[in-house]
Amino acid sequence: MADNIANGNASMIDTKAVFKRIYYDLKKELLQDPAFDFTDESREWIDKMLDYNVPGGKLNRGLSVVDSYKILKGGRELTSDEVYHACALGWCIEWLQAYFLVLDDIMDNSHTRRGQPCWFRNPKVGLIATNDGIILRNHIPRILKSHFKELPYYVDLLDLFNEVEFQTASGQLLDLITTHEGAKDLSKYTLPVYRRIVQYKTAYYSFYLPVACALLMSGENLDNFVNVKNILVEMGTYFQVQDDFLDCFGDPEFIGKIGTDIEDFKCSWLVVQALERANGAQKAILSENYGKTDSECVAKVKALYKDLSLENVFAEYESASYAKLIGSIEAEPSKEVQEVLKSFLHKIYKRQK
Repeated sequence: MADNIANGNASMIDTKAVFKRIYYDLKKELLQDPAFDFTDESREWIDKMLDYNVPGGKLNRGLSVVDSYKILKGGRELTSDEVYHACALGWCIEWLQAYFLVLDDIMDNSHTRRGQPCWFRNPKVGLIATNDGIILRNHIPRILKSHFKELPYYVDLLDLFNEVEFQTASGQLLDLITTHEGAKDLSKYTLPVYRRIVQYKTAYYSFYLPVACALLMSGENLDNFVNVKNILVEMGTYFQVQDDFLDCFGDPEFIGKIGTDIEDFKCSWLVVQALERANGAQKAILSENYGKTDSECVAKVKALYKDLSLENVFAEYESASYAKLIGSIEAEPSKEVQEVLKSFLHKIYKRQK
């Protein structure tokens, strides 16, 4: 497997290029999986489905495994085997992300994803996409079995992915039922509810999982890194608050999407903050206009956000959160772990600068 990395000199090759190349290795293996007797049509379908859903994003989660592992190893040049294993774990996270997004788009009745129609919106796909999501999820243990079964942390990897998947699916449930209730009564949108949704739906798989994979590869016991998990989960909350802010106040050309949290009745950080600060008349404006697709309704909500100075509220939150996170990170005894955590934090902080 690692022979595919030229000359074994991973540091001489662009990490992202190597990472993308390993996707095609893994896809080829999956399309020849001996556990299923493929027909030409089924192999062609899965081939197309994978290319459509797995590698199209920014790949930040997957690449973070490679970057984190290299930092944990003191920045030394990684061997070909180490690069391949780190990339394979990174792709398992990207597969997990694809699985979540394919099903999430169906649940949200979304139209576009990553600049193209959602997978289920494609002709001849429709609700076959639900089974495709299940296949994406089942590819993860196939990859793990193929490349990690003989390694001492194999069972830990299985436990980790299973637990994070459960946490994320539970967070999605919270999001769905909260939105359903919020559509009837906006007062259901509170900060504790928001934080719980974000923690489980986003933070564990987007922030903790890549670092946990790198720690396991490094021979560490995850039970010794509870504080690191807590920092990463808090960082994930910070990331989502920033994402909610940019959804409303960010430049679509810069952030790469047009925000629709207001129209979609999302339990967003902004609406939670607005509800905490609004007087009776302002709450009536929110109730009348939040969750409506009409552009005038959206404009009224955004105007209310400005009246409540939520841009300043966000700036204060960001400054306080950043300082708190830096303090927690610098209390970590391992300099390498500190560097991993700071690299995550700086990427988030630079996203809007």
